[in-house]
Amino acid sequence: MTSIIFLGTPNFGATVLKGLIDSDYEIKAVVTQPDKKVGRKQKITASPVKELALANNLNVFQPEKLSKSDDLTTLMDLNADLIVTAAYGQFLPTKFLNSAKIAAVNVHGSLLPKYRGGAPIQYALLNGDQETGITIMEMVKEMDAGDMFAQEKLTIDPEDTAGTLFEKMAKLGSELLLKTLPKIIAGECQKLPQDSSKAVFSPTISKAQAQIKTEMTASQARNLVRALNPDPGAFFMLNGERIKVWKAEIGQDHTSLEPGCLVDKKKRFAVSLADSTVLNLTEIQPMGKKRMSGAAYMNGKGASLPLGDKIIDD
Repeated sequence: MTSIIFLGTPNFGATVLKGLIDSDYEIKAVVTQPDKKVGRKQKITASPVKELALANNLNVFQPEKLSKSDDLTTLMDLNADLIVTAAYGQFLPTKFLNSAKIAAVNVHGSLLPKYRGGAPIQYALLNGDQETGITIMEMVKEMDAGDMFAQEKLTIDPEDTAGTLFEKMAKLGSELLLKTLPKIIAGECQKLPQDSSKAVFSPTISKAQAQIKTEMTASQARNLVRALNPDPGAFFMLNGERIKVWKAEIGQDHTSLEPGCLVDKKKRFAVSLADSTVLNLTEIQPMGKKRMSGAAYMNGKGASLPLGDKIIDD
């Protein structure tokens, strides 16, 4: 039976791990990020990968930094046939990658060399791409630069968010990995080098990037909302109050108002943005409040906002 050390952290990784567990592979160890504090109450929470691993009685390792931990030697001494990663969240030492008898393989959420880095799914949405996909690649020291074993495309639905797209991509990633591994193990999988001149990077989204700014068009703002739903969530500042945006749509109308003004508050929460475009804020969440429709907000606290005035702070 082919043995595997698996490394992953979020639901994406858990879906891939579940596929390996249900197939004919021996999972010698599972490596995931340390438990972290989540939510207002800062409850210590295990990663989805850890929860799945423990439910299947697998050995779990959670080093703060694998390259500087005692766990590294332990894992290398397992002499696994394969190392498989899927959204782990740490760089892996070259000597660890080289310890795999057959290959060190990564399930990456983009059509490489486009969107190397930690946020490929978010950037595909942020840039308004119509398709994305999964790449099964060989792991090397340089980030997401290894030769490719397989790729498969996926159409992005106009209503997809990061949450829905992650689910679709995880399922596709698991299926493509299980289809590709037997060929890798048999030495029958031809590797294709990446064209580094076409590399595009997708670094982690910063808190500053999550803010809807008035220099954005309605289309750009909507893409930001989709890309950051559910986490960390796009937001705008309204008279000093931080308001999270769960859903938004591009208005069919245009406006002569300067960007950041209240365009309509009768049946919708509509604001002006760059290039005379209008954004309808269809589902929002003020600080400390529950999620609500934009129309409901306008019928309540938003009713006092003056029509035509600038309400969005940069």
